[in-house]
Amino acid sequence: MTVAALADTDTIALIERLDERLRWLSSWTIHNANHLRNSDDGLKVGGHQASCASISAIMAALYFHALGPNDKVAVKPHAGPVLHAIHYLLGQQSLDQLQRFRGLGGAQSYPSRTKDQIPVDFSTGSVGLGVAVTAFASLVQDYLIAHGQLAPADAGRMIALMGDAELDEGNIYECLIEAYKHDVRNCWWVVDYNRQSLDATTADRMFRRFDDIFETCGWRVITLKHGKLQQAAFKLPGGKALEDWIDTCPNAEFAALTYQGGAAWRARLTRDIGSKRGVAALLAGYDDAALARLMTNLGGHCIASLIEAFDSAQDDTPTLFIAYTVKGQGLPFAGHKDNHSGLMNPGQIHGLRDALGIAPGDEWALFGGVGDNEAARLQAFVAASPLARAHRAAPAAAVPVPARLPVPDGAEQSTQAAFGRILLDLAKAEDADSAALAARIVTTSPDVTVSTNLGAWVNQRGLFRRADMADVFRSAGIPSPQKWSGHAAGQHIELGIAENNLFLLLAALGLSAPLFGTRLLPVGTVYDPFIARGLDALNYGCYQDARFLLVATPSGLTLGPEGGAHQSINTPLIGMGQPGLTAFEPAFADELTAMMRWSFDHLQADDGGSVYLRLTTRNIAQVPRDTADWEAQALAGAYWLRAPAPGASAAIVYCGAIAPEAIAAWEMLADDLPGLGLLAVTSPDLLHRGWSAARASRWGRGAHTLSHIETLLADLAPGAGLVTVIDGSPAALSWLGGVRGQRVSPLGVDRFGQTGTLADLYSRYRLDADSIVEAMAELLLPI
Repeated sequence: MTVAALADTDTIALIERLDERLRWLSSWTIHNANHLRNSDDGLKVGGHQASCASISAIMAALYFHALGPNDKVAVKPHAGPVLHAIHYLLGQQSLDQLQRFRGLGGAQSYPSRTKDQIPVDFSTGSVGLGVAVTAFASLVQDYLIAHGQLAPADAGRMIALMGDAELDEGNIYECLIEAYKHDVRNCWWVVDYNRQSLDATTADRMFRRFDDIFETCGWRVITLKHGKLQQAAFKLPGGKALEDWIDTCPNAEFAALTYQGGAAWRARLTRDIGSKRGVAALLAGYDDAALARLMTNLGGHCIASLIEAFDSAQDDTPTLFIAYTVKGQGLPFAGHKDNHSGLMNPGQIHGLRDALGIAPGDEWALFGGVGDNEAARLQAFVAASPLARAHRAAPAAAVPVPARLPVPDGAEQSTQAAFGRILLDLAKAEDADSAALAARIVTTSPDVTVSTNLGAWVNQRGLFRRADMADVFRSAGIPSPQKWSGHAAGQHIELGIAENNLFLLLAALGLSAPLFGTRLLPVGTVYDPFIARGLDALNYGCYQDARFLLVATPSGLTLGPEGGAHQSINTPLIGMGQPGLTAFEPAFADELTAMMRWSFDHLQADDGGSVYLRLTTRNIAQVPRDTADWEAQALAGAYWLRAPAPGASAAIVYCGAIAPEAIAAWEMLADDLPGLGLLAVTSPDLLHRGWSAARASRWGRGAHTLSHIETLLADLAPGAGLVTVIDGSPAALSWLGGVRGQRVSPLGVDRFGQTGTLADLYSRYRLDADSIVEAMAELLLPI
């Protein structure tokens, strides 16, 4: 045996021992949370011991052998305890965090960028999304390299570790198609193919097609079905029959036999293939325990096979590894169909502890059950692993934002058109700050680039393509306002019609600063009603504090002839309810300009987040500004467009494109209601959050401060009436009555829309000026 072979054998043995440690520490962490830690409510804590055991070998081989210093990994949600165990061995996770797993302030149930104290590249939890985001992160890495914002030598591989049931998620295939369009590279997806989901064993037939699906999309597929023990057995007399039997054994049968153990394996194999030449002698060469080890020696549990597979895929071709595993490998309920959320009882975990040679009281020891010499070797091996040298991006430099952005000219404008003109002005700007800002903006859209007014920006900045793409129509002299060329310097990433992909790409772009040390300012556009198609992915991006500007347009009944399927109703409530996302709904171009400038700062602030702008296609007359203080108040959520007289008895409160109707109603009522106020709400989200925070401060020890909306409504009489109107759910504004106990008549949309002119629709859904006047008259009638 050569020196190199000896070194490989030694490495394999060390990683096998680390696999044991990860399986034990993850199991004990979960056991401690469920059986040893005090529980006041008596609820099961959970933690998925079987799911951890099925992937521990894969993660041991990946983290302690295959990972490079710039690689990034999304870990399947239920393997979170294994990730914590890895960082515990590295000295990057505390015992206190493990002991508080799934408790307040402790290690999180699923890997979290923002809540865990260990390095987490991608949050996971909503299955499938943590997989797909790695492909888009690869695309972002290519974008940064092409723009000279990341050195090619600093490129890494984007890796997803997934359970096989995640391949049932539709967003996986939406992502796969988009990744193929953009020639995604440097991406590994590793499938923990344990063939068991929450409810049952997975279907046999479908999984055999995944090879074709991925290979058709340009991926290399490496299947690790048999470990080295099985491969050696297959070379013995009778081995071919054994191999054929394993390859055709249904998933449910294999799982049941795994749970039953060596005697059951022997009986079943003897019955099915015992009469074939060499099989009886082959089986006789193993006692029951050894036979059980042989039959469960699948590729995903064989460190040598895993290392070999990872080492064979060192180019930039995207690669799918299908690693066959046993759910609960090495645990007493391995293979049982109910083991997904099962927990070892105290007797079982103590039996596992004793089998591993861990003394009672040493359960949390880094290398419990290992002799001093081997423990020292393992410690040195871990310290020298690629993960210990992993690159963590330095804080990204801030992108300068001009003190002001120019407001588009025009007596009448829509907010959607103004958005396009603001971006176009940035694309053409020559002053240093504007040019620097424009250089870091990346736009994207799911096939609605033109209809959301991004076309002019793309004309100026181009489509991002790693290989040049000519505009064939332009070359042929065919007139078109869209003059789009594709090249490496392009700043727009066009997507197909899949909103999940939009939000996952925005999440990946919005993580460029922490992942790659280079800040991008992503701007994504989508039709407002179709936000709902990608809500899970939007929530996923916000949960891990990705920073992006979402521009959703057109919105509401104001879309008019497009009809109900394209008219959004509840999106203002989404903007109010989504953590990590600040929602605005401007009516005028100058409001939008201020909000966009604020957004570019907010995307970069330590306490910032993402921003959602709800825009429309309706042209409305712009209003003159008499004072300068409206802008700061608009950015806080609301301002008086027509200030009320002190102690006024009523006010009209509007949001967004309904501004002309609200203004008209105010003018109709002004003579009869002297001092009537007209409140322009630009962000129900900010107003509600500010009010809630002020209420909470009164209950704590903080200063008792008034929120912005409390200050504004204090100009009215305590019993004043408010007519609120919004082209969306009336609940977005109706809560204002609770701020100071004032009466409210909320107007809005709580039914599906329909086609029609704006005048007809506003009248039918009580959004017009006459309806506002009627609501005010009814509100002010004597009780």
